[in-house]
Amino acid sequence: MAFDGITIACLAAELRDCLLGGRIHKIAQPETDELILTCRGNQGTKKLLLSASASLPYLYFTEQNKTNPLTAPSFCMLLRKHIGSARIINITQPGLERVLFMDLEHLNEMGDLCQKRLIVEIMGKHSNIIFCEMNGKILDSIKHVSSNMSSVREVLPGREYFIPKTQDKLDPLEISQEIFLSQVCTRPMEIGKALYGACTGISPVMANEICHRASLDSAAIAQSLTENEKLHLCHVFLRLMEQIKNEEFSPHMVYKGDEPAEYAAFPMTQYGEGYIQESFPSMSRLLETWYASKSVITRIRQKSADLRKIVQTALDRNRKKYQLQQKQLKDTGKKDQYKVYGELINAYGYGLEEGCKSFRALNYYTNEEITIPLNPDYSPAENAKRYFTRYNKLKRTEEALNQQIQETSAEIQHLESIQTALDIALQENDLAQIKEELMDYGYIRRKYGKKQKIQGKSKPFHYISSDGFHMYVGKNNFQNEELTFKVASGNDWWFHAKQMPGSHVIVKSNNQELPDRTFEEAGQLAAYYSSGRGAPKVEIDYIQKKHVKKTPGGKPGFVIYHTNYSLVAAPDISNIKEE
Repeated sequence: MAFDGITIACLAAELRDCLLGGRIHKIAQPETDELILTCRGNQGTKKLLLSASASLPYLYFTEQNKTNPLTAPSFCMLLRKHIGSARIINITQPGLERVLFMDLEHLNEMGDLCQKRLIVEIMGKHSNIIFCEMNGKILDSIKHVSSNMSSVREVLPGREYFIPKTQDKLDPLEISQEIFLSQVCTRPMEIGKALYGACTGISPVMANEICHRASLDSAAIAQSLTENEKLHLCHVFLRLMEQIKNEEFSPHMVYKGDEPAEYAAFPMTQYGEGYIQESFPSMSRLLETWYASKSVITRIRQKSADLRKIVQTALDRNRKKYQLQQKQLKDTGKKDQYKVYGELINAYGYGLEEGCKSFRALNYYTNEEITIPLNPDYSPAENAKRYFTRYNKLKRTEEALNQQIQETSAEIQHLESIQTALDIALQENDLAQIKEELMDYGYIRRKYGKKQKIQGKSKPFHYISSDGFHMYVGKNNFQNEELTFKVASGNDWWFHAKQMPGSHVIVKSNNQELPDRTFEEAGQLAAYYSSGRGAPKVEIDYIQKKHVKKTPGGKPGFVIYHTNYSLVAAPDISNIKEE
């Protein structure tokens, strides 16, 4: 669902109710593109979260706390200087644009009353937070946009602020019946596209909703509608716009099973069987629920992008090397043939004439006649010696290649395990441990030539089985190593996805016999936290920890075991309680 103009209108009404007349108490910038304004209004203290993230922009009230950098960024310091205790005098939305104006009143250094405007633009990759004078002069922005980055508009200190009009769209709040019928219903395209293509602030989902409320197929061509259908569509559209003007919002989330599918400022009638709708008391509450997991995953994806690139590059290089080594190893298969040639020349070549290019002999290994090529410039003994030399060279090459292939295969497995750990990571300190491992094995050059202390140590996942047993899941190779060889005792149970990268899962048995349900749940955890997460079923190996041994000279988290048990588990952990 797009963060469209209707969602902004709903939020603007909510912000006016909570903040109008209140004051800004604190300003923080926990991320480079994110602000938290702590405001005191007529409904108490509220935290307003503003994000200009290119991949996940949003704006809503939150109750969560975020860690702030030790040194505040310059944009945050500027806001604190000017509007650190400013009064909020107005909150508006121009038309149905995806833009919010927050007008603020404050005292300057001389004690004079001044006004400033904080502008939040929720426009996908063009999202921004801009601080302006009331006359439109930009003081600063959370993201600077130069002429090299955009030919439409510069967002730099000293420039004049304006909303870019890249498309000639109508303001839906100002559309009359006559304009709607003449400029929307006459378009030679699908009705849904005609609606969101002609009007600003309307997403494709809301365009489809308007069509559904008018009992029309959004895929039908607008020009082909009858006069009655056009009139009915217009009345449904204008009624929705009237609800927006009157702030008659009712935020709803649509679920498909347990997963959120869509959200809107109004109940959605286009979703039927198989979907469930939930009403929320405010758009902020709805958006916080919607973005809770998406924000974490998206931000970690962004922060891990460099590590992923390093791992992927190393993987590609090692896979090419592995294929080349396999090809070279296949070529060494001729060595035994050269050895036989040499032996047969020594056995039967005593009667050969000089300058012979080949001769036929009985291969006493297979009892078949074969033709042996000869170099006419050399004697039979010299030809035999040359074949033995080639045999010994290929034999040495084969031995070296077998060792190299084993090392390259181990390297690939190690990198694939790191790649899986990056998929599992949910916090920055999880990434710090993975980066440390990449440094230890030379994939990243270590700065200053020594290990840097990791702030806030990452901890394994901790779950409680339905029968009350503690289950721990390693997030990366270092944690897998620690769980298996330091946390687990001999009679605890160890689980891992069979022959694929994944987490070690340890179940603390407390010297008790585990119930079948606990084995199943531990298997589900091992399946979920593995590279087989997307498969319907994953085969899991499990064994008591005392039978698990560290691979001699192996990478962290790599183990060997024998006589294990196996089970098949679905990678679904929705029924398992996390501590």
